[in-house]
Amino acid sequence: MRDVSLWRGLLGVEKSVVERVEFDEDVEVLVAHVRPTKRARSRCGVCDRRSPGYDAGAGRRRWRALDLGIIRAEVEADAPRVACRAHGVVVAAVPWARHDAGHTYAFDETVAWLATQACKSTVTQMMRIAWRTVGSIITRVWADVEANCDRLAGLRRIGIDEISYKKGHKYLMVIVDHDTRRLVWAAPGRTSATVAEFFDLLGPQRCAQITHVSADGADFIDTIVAKRCPGAVRVADPFHVVKWATDALDEVRRGAWNEARAQARTEPKRGRGRPRADAPPRPASQRATALKGARYALWKNPDNLTENQQAKLSWIATTDPKLYRAYLLKEGLRVVFQLPYAAAVEALEPVDQLGASLPDPGLRETAEEHRQTPGPDPGRDRAQPVQRAHRVDQHQDPADHQNRVRLPIRRSPHRPGHAQPRRPPPRPARPQMTHRSVRRA
Repeated sequence: MRDVSLWRGLLGVEKSVVERVEFDEDVEVLVAHVRPTKRARSRCGVCDRRSPGYDAGAGRRRWRALDLGIIRAEVEADAPRVACRAHGVVVAAVPWARHDAGHTYAFDETVAWLATQACKSTVTQMMRIAWRTVGSIITRVWADVEANCDRLAGLRRIGIDEISYKKGHKYLMVIVDHDTRRLVWAAPGRTSATVAEFFDLLGPQRCAQITHVSADGADFIDTIVAKRCPGAVRVADPFHVVKWATDALDEVRRGAWNEARAQARTEPKRGRGRPRADAPPRPASQRATALKGARYALWKNPDNLTENQQAKLSWIATTDPKLYRAYLLKEGLRVVFQLPYAAAVEALEPVDQLGASLPDPGLRETAEEHRQTPGPDPGRDRAQPVQRAHRVDQHQDPADHQNRVRLPIRRSPHRPGHAQPRRPPPRPARPQMTHRSVRRA
């Protein structure tokens, strides 16, 4: 062949000799017959040490190479065995593929890169392999990367967070490097033991070099960081800071709603149906009704408000300055995290003044040092029931019915105890009476 160097580059078989290239029309596969160079032969497949030959092995075998357009390409060569002093009898190493792998280096690296850039179906359909094969390839590539570089070297500013996958509350604890913006460590679990495993791997000397740690404010993360990195600055992530401000804003809204409800009880009651034309007005009741539907107008970003929600927000700014000031504090905190550092420092001054002037203690804590946590250390990686934070407080008036007696409402006999009506049990079919089955007297 005259284009041997071209075929070596297309197939990714360096340090090899291309003997011939064939095209199998039956299965539509391009097969390249190659052999290692003299210096690359008779080496252990594990340690790459030159070893004496043992036998011919299982004969010739094939490795999957990158497709040439729509044509599938494979590399075929002998697979002899060698006797290594350290690893015993193993298959000899080949320069175009890893030991105990059925794909070339170029194929493995392409699949590993695609797995980080595309979805599962795209990788499997484009490379024409199974998803389990993708996992095996990533394991091999990552083993080589981890053996050649230290991912934990030079860590200064890190971020700790968890991510859920699949169903049943399965979590991965991930550690990122803020300086390089790369993932440096991940492990299954969402407990203090999982976080401690990372710091054990990091070591006390490297832990002392950590200057900043960002997390979501969980107790078990904060405790481990304070113990292992006492000199590091602990930083809360912007999402939870804004969430805490939003929770405090909702407390102010519920307080205003309860005050309006209390005033509405002192107003003259109306009967059922449409009120008369000369009926006295009930401004407190109307204000309570308006505040009840103002939750999403206060929660959503200004760019996502509808016309009715914008009108509701304008009404709050006119009628309730305290609630509107709390809304401005929440929006101020949200905008601060979107600005550059110098502009954010200048923008924080009016936000601090606004928070200090708020009469509500909950909002003052949010503006200064409010650090609520999502919950205690789960302790074990087991499925937990889904619980929404402050679920009881989401009711509009949780405190007005604490001392009242709740009477069960008896259902009528014809109504079942659940939503769907019960079907009557099927009756057994009556036997057909014929002249043969009639019982004689």
